[in-house]
Amino acid sequence: MSYSVGQVAGFAGVTVRTLHHYDEIGLLVPGGRSHAGHRRYDDADLERLQRILFYRELGFPLDEVAALLDDPDADPRAHLRRRHELLTARIDKLRKMAAAVEQAMEARRMGIDLTPEERFEVFGDKDPEQYAEEAERRWGGTEAYAESQRRAARYTKEDWKRIKAEADGWGQRYAAVVAAGEPPAGEAAMDLAEEHRRHIGTYYFACPYEMHRCLGEMYVADERFKAFYDSLRPGLAEHLKDAILANAARHGG
Repeated sequence: MSYSVGQVAGFAGVTVRTLHHYDEIGLLVPGGRSHAGHRRYDDADLERLQRILFYRELGFPLDEVAALLDDPDADPRAHLRRRHELLTARIDKLRKMAAAVEQAMEARRMGIDLTPEERFEVFGDKDPEQYAEEAERRWGGTEAYAESQRRAARYTKEDWKRIKAEADGWGQRYAAVVAAGEPPAGEAAMDLAEEHRRHIGTYYFACPYEMHRCLGEMYVADERFKAFYDSLRPGLAEHLKDAILANAARHGG
C-alpha cells in the first residue's frame, strides 16, 4: 500500500511543500515513485513521518530530528531530557507573558463602566475620571490602583449612585462639624475621618492609617483636592487633614 504526497499531507496535517522539503534534505525520502516519477509513501514512511512530527512538536530543529532518527549513537532520552528543560523554561516564560497580557487586557477593561447617559445621571457635569491618566502615571504600578480599577469596573449605575450619596452625606456632615467650630482632634471630626477611611476601603482599595495620612497631606498639598474639599466648606481641607492625622494617632497608625 502506498500513498501520494497529497494523501500523506492530508493524513498528517502538513503541507505538500513541507513533504517536498523533507525529501530534499533527506529527512523523509519516500520509499517509492510512480511510473510518472511522483513520490509514493509506504507505511514505514508514514511511521517515520509520525516520529518526525512528534519531535517537531516538541520543538526540535530538523537537524536534531535527523540525528535522533538516523544516528545509532544518539540517545533519545538525553535529547528528550534537554528538550524537557527547554520546554519547561519556555512554558514558564509564556505563563509570565500571558499574565502580562491578561493584566493589560484587564487594565483596558477596568474603570467606570457606564454609558455617557448613566455617567451624567450619576455625576452630573463632573467627570469622575478627569484625572484618570494622571492617576495611572502616579500610581499605576501600585496594588491599590489596580484594586480600585478592578472594583470600579464591577460597579453598576445603582452602585455608583449609592457610593456618591454616601460621599455627599459625609461631606454635608463634615461641613457641619467645621461650621460648628469642632476641633480636628475632637471626637466628631475624628469619627468622620475614620468614616472617610472606611469608605475608601469599602469601595476603592485597602486604606491603612499610614496611607490615609498620606492622602490627608495630599488633600492640602494638591490644589485640586484642596479646592474640592474647601468647596464643601472653607477651610475644610486643612481641617480634614488634621482630623485624619489625629484619627490615625488615636488608632496607633
